[in-house]
Amino acid sequence: MPTNILMPALSPTMEKGNLAKWLKKEGDAIKSGDVIAEIETDKATMEVEAVDEGVLAKIVVPEGTADVPVNELIGLIAADGEDVSAVAAGGGAKAPATPAPASAAPPPQAASAGDLTVPEGHQYERAPELKPVDAKPAAGGAAPAPQAGGGAQPASGRVFASPLARRVAKEAGLDVASVKGSGPHGRIVERDVRSAIANPPKAAAAPAPAPQAAPAAAPAPAAAAPKPAGASDEQVKKMFPAGSFEEVPHDGMRKTIARRLTEAKQTIPHFYLSADCELDALMALREQVNGSAPKDKDGKPAFKLSVNDFIIKALALALKRVPEANVSWTDGAMLKHKHADVGVAVSIPGGLITPIVRAAETKTLSTISGEVKDMASRAKSRKLKPTEYEGGTTAVSNLGMFGVKNFQAIVNPPHATILAVGAGEKRVVVKGGEPKVATVMTVTLSTDHRAVDGALGAELMSAFKDFIEHPMSMLV
Repeated sequence: MPTNILMPALSPTMEKGNLAKWLKKEGDAIKSGDVIAEIETDKATMEVEAVDEGVLAKIVVPEGTADVPVNELIGLIAADGEDVSAVAAGGGAKAPATPAPASAAPPPQAASAGDLTVPEGHQYERAPELKPVDAKPAAGGAAPAPQAGGGAQPASGRVFASPLARRVAKEAGLDVASVKGSGPHGRIVERDVRSAIANPPKAAAAPAPAPQAAPAAAPAPAAAAPKPAGASDEQVKKMFPAGSFEEVPHDGMRKTIARRLTEAKQTIPHFYLSADCELDALMALREQVNGSAPKDKDGKPAFKLSVNDFIIKALALALKRVPEANVSWTDGAMLKHKHADVGVAVSIPGGLITPIVRAAETKTLSTISGEVKDMASRAKSRKLKPTEYEGGTTAVSNLGMFGVKNFQAIVNPPHATILAVGAGEKRVVVKGGEPKVATVMTVTLSTDHRAVDGALGAELMSAFKDFIEHPMSMLV
């Protein structure tokens, strides 16, 4: 039996990826462990290893193809002794006629060696089982009109669609059963739904709304004020003179950032706490520690701590001091974390990514410094593994190096907090009833009010300020 090479899921939330490059060509012999392709997600480029031996009989999806759905066939490996040309001509194994019921779907598990490949250093997690969509109309309703070009339902009365396709159809108010699928074995994928939305059937007239229909279903009055935020692409473009702008298509990273931050601001009740922290003692300690760093034969120090390294450590220790704030919200329960895994926002071309310092409260400042520098460097070339930027319990976003004094960051779930850090600057403060000049940094804690209440957030900020202003406590 030939081995199907499927688009792997590089993370639990991945729905599709770009097939950046094939590292093997048709006819090449393949051994288990050989790197055969590079897959790009919105934030990383991962190498994909073969888990079986044989010959690459056919490349189904050429390199450079974007938005390939997870679990879609991308290539075929002929086993030893198989006729390579026959395998290439025959295509991949057919999917089962109907999926198992959703309630009986097995839990995610590691990939087997017989049907797919897995990325290097990553435990494969299967994509969600396709859920059958009942194509029967609701009682008393009319059957959906077929889309142009097809859309006939299978005899079983059920159609199969990817989770993303179902979500896009639902948001557009489109019956996914009326869409013709172009994916493997007739599966409905996102592009099918978007095509159906862009090209609605001309012959099918919308049923007249019942008298009690929701007002939102009726067209807006002609005199209604325009709503640019909800305008179509073409409507937005018409607001600007022709030739006054350049159109730059969104890449996968920018789309993901837009979607996640929109969801965060719409679904997470944010509130904000600001505090001023004096940095003079920290700056003096930093200079002393950096001056004592061991040097190699070329005189290069083993480490060079930044203020941000102290901030990461201080936030981690503050979360251990106030463990009730080291949590993640879920609808069913509060997840209380045993370690403070601190994400660090890193700007990269086209967006940002947040590599995570795991168990930061247990690590030395020099270790934190080394990890952040290494992950930031690899992030810029999109070489981070999903395990290095997914999850975490909080995050730090530092714009002080740009001269920003104060700002509010958006909580990035599953985190319940994020710390926005401004620039340290000389300010006049009152000490002992007399004005003094001190280096002061303003920080703002954004919190998910469902998980961290006002008093709890204030307690966390107080602990963070204490560590920053008494930095020697971070060394013991």
